[in-house]
Parts: sequence; C-alpha cells; structure tokens
Amino acid sequence: MPTSTVDLIDTALVTGGYSGIGRAISESLIKSGKKVIIAGRTEAKAKQAASEMGATAYYVLDTSDVSSIPAFTKKLMSEHPSVNCLINNAGVQRPFQFPGSGGKDYDFEPSKADAEIDTNIRGPMHLILSLLPHFTSLPEGKPGVIMNISSVLGFLPSSVINPVYNGTKAWLHFFTLNMRTQFSNGPNASKLKIVEIAPPTVSTELHRERVDPKDNSKEKNSAALSLDEFMADVEKGWKEGKDMIAPGPASAAVDAWYGAFGEKYEKATKK
Repeated sequence: MPTSTVDLIDTALVTGGYSGIGRAISESLIKSGKKVIIAGRTEAKAKQAASEMGATAYYVLDTSDVSSIPAFTKKLMSEHPSVNCLINNAGVQRPFQFPGSGGKDYDFEPSKADAEIDTNIRGPMHLILSLLPHFTSLPEGKPGVIMNISSVLGFLPSSVINPVYNGTKAWLHFFTLNMRTQFSNGPNASKLKIVEIAPPTVSTELHRERVDPKDNSKEKNSAALSLDEFMADVEKGWKEGKDMIAPGPASAAVDAWYGAFGEKYEKATKK
C-alpha cells in the first residue's frame, strides 16, 4: 500500500496559505499534527490567519516577484530548516477578452496578464528550483514533497474568459509531469514526492475580479465544490499516496486526458 503523503511531511510551506484552498490545506495539515508555514502578499491577513490556525510561522511573499525568492528561501531555511514540503498554491485568475472578439466586459491588459503569468508560472518554478537542493539532500527515508495546485482548466479550458489562467495551469501540469518523470528516472528517485492537485470549481474568492465574483458559489453553480468537499477528496488522495489528485468533477477531464495520452507519454519517456 502506498505511503500516505501526509506521513512524509514534517514542515510545509504553503503559498497563498491564508485564504481559500491554501488555508483549507494548511488547516488540514495542522490538524494532522504537521507544522505549517504560510506565505502571502498581505502581512495583516497572513498574521491573522497564522494566529487563527495555529501555524508555525508566516512570511510576506509575493510569488510574482521572483527576484525576491532566493533571499526568501535562504531566510526560510535558516529559520525553519525542518521544511521538507512546498505547496505551490498561490495563484491569480483574471478574466480577459481579446480585442475584436466582441467581448465588452473585460479588457485585455498586458500588464495584468504578465502579472498572472509571473504568479502562476514563474513563482512556482523559482520556488521549486530554490528549494530542490535542500529537498534532495534530506536523509534517506524522508523525501522532500512538492505539491503543485494546477486546475481542471489546464486539461479542459472551458472557461474561455480566462485564456491566460487556463494556459498557466496547463503549463503547471506539464511542468509537474516532466519533473516527476525526470526524478523517477534519475539518481534521486527516492528523495522527492511530486504531487499535482487539479481542483474543479471550488467556492473561494478566486473569481473576485469578475462582474459576478460569486459565480463559483454553490448557490450559483451546482457543480462547484465547497472547501470541505474539496478537502475530503484531497485528504483521500493524500492517504492513498496519489501523485495526481483531481477532486470531484475534475476527475472526468483528468481521467480523459490520462486515458488518451497517459500510456503514450509513459512509452515515449521510458528510459
């Protein structure tokens, strides 16, 4: 039986850990007896959430500012050397409509699109690269754990009003998949556990920049999961040691992708 992913964790760093999915994940790990450090852009919110949850510590970090990440990780490891889990949860979703497409509600602002790409792609990548040397140097039997929060929209980009977000989440899926394959074929195969969580629509504040920021609530979207429903599936996946967790309705799209391409990918990348 696969080892529970949570059992591998000593101390987890959760980006965007003071609200939404990040907070739900943080609270779950704390209830399991794990140390959790949350990082977020707004100090007041991070400080309050850390106090309410009983988190070990909090840090102010804007993951879109990748130039700040080396100094951040150096400080983090100096103050909390027991960190052996990174959960890349911080993300931004902005609605954009292409000029000339007929849409009138949302301008396509390149600077905002760039910031979304920096947060959803460059931030996770730079955090992973900064922490990998520490994770792969941990004692045998206690691997580092990396969890990347992608999205069902990276597999089925049905929310056409979010073309940048959909693309960033597809990137994160393939980045995670390739990283897992590289390590499984390399000398540090036993030193890293790489997990992808692909949420469906979950009732959070992710849609706060839409005309109707509540259109992902259960009241307005019967397919949406509550945070409790989402976490029930995530915790089940952790217990089973799954590398790919697709809660609720996300499983259909993710299973369809792996059904069509999973075996082909394994054959194409087999050493």
